[in-house]
Amino acid sequence: MVVDLNLLHWIYLLFIFIILGFMIAKRDASLVCIIGIFILGFIATQSLSESIMGVFNSFIYAIVELIGTILIISVIVGMSTVLTETGINQMMISPFTKFIKNPSLAYWIIGILMMIISWFFWPSPAVALIGVVLLPVAVEVGLPAIGVAMAMNLFGHGIALSSDFVIQGAPKLTSDAAGIPISEVISASIPLVFIMGVTTTVLAYIFLKRDLKNGNLKVEDKEREEAIQKNKDNIDIMSSKSRKVFAILIPIMFLIDIIIMIVANLQGGDATALIGGTAIFILIIVSIKAHKNKAIEEITSYLVEGLQFGFKVFGPVIPVAAFFYLGSEGFVEVIGDFLPSNSQGLVNDLGVALANSVPLNPTIGSITLTVVGGITGLDGSGFSGISLAGSVAKLFGTAIGRGTAVLTALGQISAIWVGGGTLVPWALIPAAAICDVDPFELARRNLIPVTVGIIVTTIVAIFMI
Repeated sequence: MVVDLNLLHWIYLLFIFIILGFMIAKRDASLVCIIGIFILGFIATQSLSESIMGVFNSFIYAIVELIGTILIISVIVGMSTVLTETGINQMMISPFTKFIKNPSLAYWIIGILMMIISWFFWPSPAVALIGVVLLPVAVEVGLPAIGVAMAMNLFGHGIALSSDFVIQGAPKLTSDAAGIPISEVISASIPLVFIMGVTTTVLAYIFLKRDLKNGNLKVEDKEREEAIQKNKDNIDIMSSKSRKVFAILIPIMFLIDIIIMIVANLQGGDATALIGGTAIFILIIVSIKAHKNKAIEEITSYLVEGLQFGFKVFGPVIPVAAFFYLGSEGFVEVIGDFLPSNSQGLVNDLGVALANSVPLNPTIGSITLTVVGGITGLDGSGFSGISLAGSVAKLFGTAIGRGTAVLTALGQISAIWVGGGTLVPWALIPAAAICDVDPFELARRNLIPVTVGIIVTTIVAIFMI
């Protein structure tokens, strides 16, 4: 059923292009999104006060939709902070150090460990959790700090963050914007994440080995000494025996969570709640053991620190997400029932109109989503623009008649690999800082592997649709 497009549809489409333009220019799109929300509200209601209220209510709507994601990341960061301060993280990771015997093993072990930990802790905390422990070990066996940064970066901010199978923050944003269940996005992303991850990490490894072999890259004596010195600090607020107990207990608790998620078929918010609740209890138990009488205040301190991180990360996301939520059910919820009676939402209506006017196919759709995802990632967060990727995926999926989940997953992967911390230098700072390397050099080394990976993944997506 074709809906006659009205002024609201065209204004919404215009602002999609304006937001895209701002992202191409590497400018923040929050103000544009706020203006867009206001104008849509004013055109619909013809009321200045209601359109102003609509801006605020759209923020509330976005926060309500995202609060689970914000909270899970916040409590994970709070938990990882106490694990780092007590030295439990070092105890958890130290058994893997004995397997690191040469640069190749260092690259793959650090990378795979980073990926697994990032699924549960998110990449930024995971960098701190494993970087301090494994960097000196890798440097000792001949893998330069830039190689360690690449491994942590590609496996953590690349594979783990773009898939986000456990915490499910990224698929939550894209699936909401695309108007499909989160499980569909995750299922569609599995083969794409695998292809992207294998292509990128193998290419990066080949380039590293080549440069190590021809002498363009090597570990300097000074670099080796400095890296080893970083790992000499002793943690005294918890006994070695207690750290060992927690180092065994914490992975077991998360493993039990995974088993429960599989057996009970928990997905989306339920899976997030299980992981988040477990993290909170770990934070409480470890804090009580480490801080004794001061635990009550310290627990609050860790939670506040986590919340500060969570809202700092999602602060730029909320205005953008608020605008794109208006493309579907959010419009009626926030502004009111002002769309045509047979409307399926602004984005769906535009998709149907596009299908009837422009002959689209999987190739055009996939390439467009890859480009849109990459552009939205240029702001350096990887998250602020993935709602746009989901919205465009819905538009194209409706027009093509299939493949919305694949297109959504492709846009999510492209946006996060570009902006989540593998190509944009200012997003590479966590890994670069831990390894004490130049973020621009890290971005330069990632460029070819990630670009080739995105091209190969796009081709695979075309055949999946």
